Amino acid sequence: MISSVRGEVLIVALDHVVVEVGGVGLAVQATPATLATLRRGEEVRLHTALVVREDSLTLFGFADADARELFGLLQTVSGIGPRLALATLAVLDPDKLRAALVEGNITVLTSVPGIGRKGAERLTLELRDKVTALGSGDAPAVTAPGALRSEVVEALAGLGFPAKQAEQAVDKVLADGDGHTTASVLRAALATLGRKR
Repeated sequence: MISSVRGEVLIVALDHVVVEVGGVGLAVQATPATLATLRRGEEVRLHTALVVREDSLTLFGFADADARELFGLLQTVSGIGPRLALATLAVLDPDKLRAALVEGNITVLTSVPGIGRKGAERLTLELRDKVTALGSGDAPAVTAPGALRSEVVEALAGLGFPAKQAEQAVDKVLADGDGHTTASVLRAALATLGRKR
């Protein structure tokens, strides 16, 4: 089992990153939020899960171990494969997903493309207790506003948005409240910029 990879980022694509590990470029599937934090030429460490199929070996990468654990847990439910598990974590961050499962919030779960009402009900039924046991109970780390702002602006610029537009979107999100995490600000800023396009 390959549980993490560390190395230089060679390529950041729409759905994966290529990380050079010991002279070998490993393609690692990841969520848009994780990919947005990566820069070509920089060193990265990703928590990974290796999915073995008859015709393929696929690495899935996550910014933290919590997301990787949820990725594995989601696949224990019938009908949820690695692609759908990754899509779920792309739409819902670990805390929001855990809350939806514990509360049995079908509306939130069906916001994931590929998960219908029956699938959402099955997820809550099978994972409700496992998720509370798995949960770390820690609040997500909140970064200092100045550092958070520059981090997210840099991530958006890396995705091809003009610096000025990125700054305006991030400032708007930060003005709406406090206690933001990098991931939550990035998601909200991407939503804002998406509406402008």
